[in-house]
Amino acid sequence: MKDIFKEALIQGIKVKTKLQDKEYTDIFGIIGNILVKCIANKGKILLCGNGGSAADAQHLAAELLVRLRPKVNRNPIPAIALAMDTSTITACGNDFGYKHIFERNILALGKKEDVLICISTSGMSENLELAAIAANSIGMDTIGFLGNNGGQLKNYCNHSFIIPSSNTARIQECHIILGHSLMQYLEEKLLENQLITLT
Repeated sequence: MKDIFKEALIQGIKVKTKLQDKEYTDIFGIIGNILVKCIANKGKILLCGNGGSAADAQHLAAELLVRLRPKVNRNPIPAIALAMDTSTITACGNDFGYKHIFERNILALGKKEDVLICISTSGMSENLELAAIAANSIGMDTIGFLGNNGGQLKNYCNHSFIIPSSNTARIQECHIILGHSLMQYLEEKLLENQLITLT
């Protein structure tokens, strides 16, 4: 039992240490500035994923809509996690097929000022590919939080942060660190430029 825990820690530290390399810090900065521009232009951040990645999408949307840091009370930042509405998900899955559940939301709710964040450990989810294609057709920026060399999804995202691992758990752990860091960067830049205010 103890060895499983220690091995998970060792693997996690190894992957997270790699993320300090310039190629990862550079793409972090690019994505962070895209998010700032989105909110400055009155856009919103849409997030989607499957399974644990759907939970990560909801988690990060909540950080923006409510609060990220206990002592930083500020205006809400517009964000929508696309996997929250079970009626829409099951209706679309039943009537048109599960692969269209995010695509239809994007076509209905998206605008060119928005940003779509697709979260996938494999990069091989067809419903995320179709969502990214729909977002691109509107002119939205599309961001991938990926793993496993990016899979097919990297081909449909304008920018991707690809975790250098094929281990699902390690990728998910890094996605949350990435998400929290980007949300803090966004929050600080918006406050600095008085695009949101403390409450």
